[in-house]
Amino acid sequence: MRTSTSDAAKLRALIDAEAHRAGFDAVAVTTPDAIPLAPARLAEFVADGFHGSMGWIAETLQRRSEPTALWPQVRSIIVLAMNYGPDRDPREVLTKPDRGAISVYAQNRDYHEVIKGRLKEIAGKLVARAGGDVKVFVDTAPVMEKPLAEAAGLGWQGKHTNLVSREHGSWLFLGTIFTTAELVPDRAEIDHCGSCRACLDACPTDAFPAPYRLDARRCISYLTIENKGPIPHEFREKIGNRIYGCDDCLAACPWNKFARAASEAKLAARDDLREPPLGQLLQLDDPAFRAFFSGSPIKRIGRDRFVRNVLIAAGNSGDAALAVHVRALLDDASPMVRGAAIWALARLVPDAEYAERAAIGLKIEDNEAVRDEWRLARPTRAHA
Repeated sequence: MRTSTSDAAKLRALIDAEAHRAGFDAVAVTTPDAIPLAPARLAEFVADGFHGSMGWIAETLQRRSEPTALWPQVRSIIVLAMNYGPDRDPREVLTKPDRGAISVYAQNRDYHEVIKGRLKEIAGKLVARAGGDVKVFVDTAPVMEKPLAEAAGLGWQGKHTNLVSREHGSWLFLGTIFTTAELVPDRAEIDHCGSCRACLDACPTDAFPAPYRLDARRCISYLTIENKGPIPHEFREKIGNRIYGCDDCLAACPWNKFARAASEAKLAARDDLREPPLGQLLQLDDPAFRAFFSGSPIKRIGRDRFVRNVLIAAGNSGDAALAVHVRALLDDASPMVRGAAIWALARLVPDAEYAERAAIGLKIEDNEAVRDEWRLARPTRAHA
């Protein structure tokens, strides 16, 4: 859809006004062909196996790397960003081992729901003014939002592979509007990371084999969210009390000093998810889990994966009072939960109790992976 210069300027003014009215903190425009290096980088990521079990990335490789492959009619891409910066250093909770550390973004209402509805409102106003067609995307679609955001000038992809903004640091939700309207693109942002490697050094599991490269298989966010099986033993102690995601690389970014705290009302923030007690979370059955995390992105991983994460944190806590809840989960219906409970128990109870329970467990357990947990789990401290 061809747009005159004056009409394009009016459309851009409309887009800017509607974006800010909808609560977005930044908006910019780019073109579908603005990320020519992204396809090769994505292909390398998949070829190296860094995507782990996220098979949909490999399956949608072509559509993900080429916006026109996703929608051939697109002429301009509007990238919108919403600040979700915390009002404190999210790493403070890591010093409280009896509490769960939940990634900042997940302490709010599910951002997919928050953003998508607002994108549709803006897109509707755009069509009403200019005609044509639009499509809106949050990160559930095969769209490379971060390279597009860099091309549009909203920030740059830092060494931790996330978008960094001079105004908002590393705390931005992204959404895109694909449109048939031809809008004037904004100037791309340049990389301002320099020689800094704070984000790389902050990673507890060494998930960055090189700057700007992430091996998701080692990333705590992947391990606690995308990973559907037991958490590999080599990462369990390093996870600490992180029960959903990890903000360490984001929080370490020096550009955060320019960021401001997001409005809790805008994001529907939940105070009860800032530092939830592990003992409470260990008692969640499926109905209680669904009720407690209603409207939260955490609900998407399901109760079993979440309780698995909490059990790893419990095992790392050194808090023997949590053992009562861990024992109750040794008979859980989920083999994954039972296995994590065994690992936690071995770190919370005296050696004699563990040996006794292991002997019984090996007799009655019919899942070989769980039997392996009984064999492999070892207490890591001396007991009275």
